[in-house]
Amino acid sequence: MDTTQLLKGVLDLAVLAVLREEDGYGYDILRRLRTAGLEEVGDASVYGTLRRLFQNGLLTTYVVPSEEGPHRKYYALNAAGRTQLAQSGKVWRSFASTMDNLLDEPGVAA
Repeated sequence: MDTTQLLKGVLDLAVLAVLREEDGYGYDILRRLRTAGLEEVGDASVYGTLRRLFQNGLLTTYVVPSEEGPHRKYYALNAAGRTQLAQSGKVWRSFASTMDNLLDEPGVAA
């Protein structure tokens, strides 16, 4: 199964989850997603997701000067983002549980 389509549907949730514990800048968030097992996520997808989540009021941003190059724009979850993460997490867990049950049913090919 091509995981690209699955990833499109859960990238918002994955980005929110990565930012739950620690703020991050674009490339850092991309690296953390890939380290977590989402190796196929694309740069443009992550940067577009960050912009959209910010525009939707789920993230705040701030700029940190860098001695190694251009300033870095950091993204952080705000209260609305934490609420969205909790709600989307519940939906995901319910969906994943339903799929697990379907796949575990006798007669369903694994």
